[in-house]
Amino acid sequence: MSVLAQMEGGDIAWMMMSTALVVFMVPGLALFYGGMTRSKNVLNMIQMNMICLGIVPLIWVLFTYSLANNGDGKFIGNLDLAGLDGLAGDTDALVSVVFLMTFAAITPALISGAVADRMKFSAWVLFVPLWSILVYAPVFFWVYYGWHTDLNPHAIDFAGGTAIHINAGVAALVLEAAANLDLDISAAAMKALLIQTALDVSGPDHSAPGPE
Repeated sequence: MSVLAQMEGGDIAWMMMSTALVVFMVPGLALFYGGMTRSKNVLNMIQMNMICLGIVPLIWVLFTYSLANNGDGKFIGNLDLAGLDGLAGDTDALVSVVFLMTFAAITPALISGAVADRMKFSAWVLFVPLWSILVYAPVFFWVYYGWHTDLNPHAIDFAGGTAIHINAGVAALVLEAAANLDLDISAAAMKALLIQTALDVSGPDHSAPGPE
């Protein structure tokens, strides 16, 4: 089941361009967070962001997309579309898969700022796939297909504020509480911050399309 349907050529071109811009925002986010950490941790911060582009797309294609976007349950989808089974040749569906995949990747990257200077890269590599499967996929399903859609009235989340921003914010607070460290961090790398700001301005607003 695709959240996008019956797109024309111009729609597909715009969606793919927007997809590329969201991918472009991940290194921008890495520079933003890296600019607010101590110099010795800048590389680790960049790695924590960029690894999301390596891990999340893989598990998204294998099964997370199916869990987050397919099924008639209230809390989680099914694995009928695991490995994008049955989507070969369906251009609209594949565009949707790729577009939503970029938001699935940038969401854990947003969380990384909460553990700057206080989480090892190896621990982060374990956290990202586990959180994506156990938290992101179910919450995404709740918002667009599950129990949340049965509420009267229910919020219509066209901009991803619930599935992406609130979800990432809550996870960041939990990790922050778990770390429970007070660090004296100075915002030293202003160039990185300015570059990231420019990238965010040039990119699309964080919009994950929900069903109309």
